[in-house]
Amino acid sequence: MSHFYRKTAPGVRNGRVQKQNNWALSPSVYRNTQTCLVIDRRKPGEGYRHLLLKRDIERFVALIPNWDALAVGLDLISLDCGRHGCDGWYNRGALGICAWPKEMSYVLDTVWFAEHRRFLERIGARVEEGGIGRDIVIHWTDATARAYQLCHVFLHELGHHADRMHTHAKKDNAPRGEGFAEDYAFDLEREVLERYFAEFGFPE
Repeated sequence: MSHFYRKTAPGVRNGRVQKQNNWALSPSVYRNTQTCLVIDRRKPGEGYRHLLLKRDIERFVALIPNWDALAVGLDLISLDCGRHGCDGWYNRGALGICAWPKEMSYVLDTVWFAEHRRFLERIGARVEEGGIGRDIVIHWTDATARAYQLCHVFLHELGHHADRMHTHAKKDNAPRGEGFAEDYAFDLEREVLERYFAEFGFPE
């Protein structure tokens, strides 16, 4: 059996003791400011799948009025992994749309349904209302789920970005909170949805 000596001392170079390991984080689009907007697509994760391609994001943002101004300070759009109970997220110049659950039908929260009912009708999503005291079940298709992800989730998270960019320090992700982002999404949706139908087709 051969013997060898493993060098464990970090050594001295130019009069300074060197670190034994490099603990610096590698550059990442999720941590570092970018010179131009990056669209990244991550693995969807077990039980989820991506309904959107990078090309879908490029086509969609071209439909948003005044996009170049709205995108100032936006470094990253992520087609992120799926997360239970999370459709999207925003964090200091990074916007994420989460992968979609493989299960396309599920029970809706009644408060959420009341707030989004008109939008769901506009994109043709099929909803089963069982009556008083019974569950409300939504049956998504790939097309209606894509319309929801782009025309509501994306615009909601863009609302958080717009909210942050209007603060002086730009350190707070959402000074005016979820209510502002929801109103922002619904307002912008009125301008975008017909353009979306013309570009992507009416969901079926």
